[in-house]
Amino acid sequence: MSGPLEGATPGGVPDTPAAAFETPAAPDPADWDQALRLAEALVFASDRPVPPARLQPVLPPGCEAGAVLAALAERRANQPVRLVEVAGGWAFRTGPDLAPALTRVVEVPRRLPRAAMETLAIIAYHQPVTRAEIEEIRGAALAQATLESLLEMGLVAPRGRKEVPGRPSLWGTTPKFLEQFGLRALSDLPRREELVNEPTLPLGGGAPNR
Repeated sequence: MSGPLEGATPGGVPDTPAAAFETPAAPDPADWDQALRLAEALVFASDRPVPPARLQPVLPPGCEAGAVLAALAERRANQPVRLVEVAGGWAFRTGPDLAPALTRVVEVPRRLPRAAMETLAIIAYHQPVTRAEIEEIRGAALAQATLESLLEMGLVAPRGRKEVPGRPSLWGTTPKFLEQFGLRALSDLPRREELVNEPTLPLGGGAPNR
């Protein structure tokens, strides 16, 4: 019969170092406060949503970017300008309850023609998709000007080519699309009817605080 396992206790249970059960030390309060201030400043200064990986290098040791951003969002939950997760990052947005009042003094966002919104909806829900497939789903020809307007606004972009005769271009939405519509990911897309019937951008998430 073999002897007891090396490193085992008399009862036969392997001896696990006590350090394995220690919980990570909480950040120093001063460091945590500095981390929150840094996160708020970076999000405010950024022209696009800030992902945790972009924030992490500037934080004090022991402060995790995801936790810092979540804490900052909770702190600002009832403020006029809130921190929300959108398009794979975090950005400031005005509170949705303030939108009715702000629309009287803030410039109305650019409105897309219905053909462009229908095209955008098809691309969003069927991507990657070719121009011919868009036309087949819409049941109508796609004007070059419509596609160019979506490209100009940065809402769609080429996604390679389909491996069929002629190798037509494939189209998909961009991070700007997620940001503009207040979405964290494509899985948060509303029902197709809602996307088509709301031609004003942005669809949700409030106006950027910049």
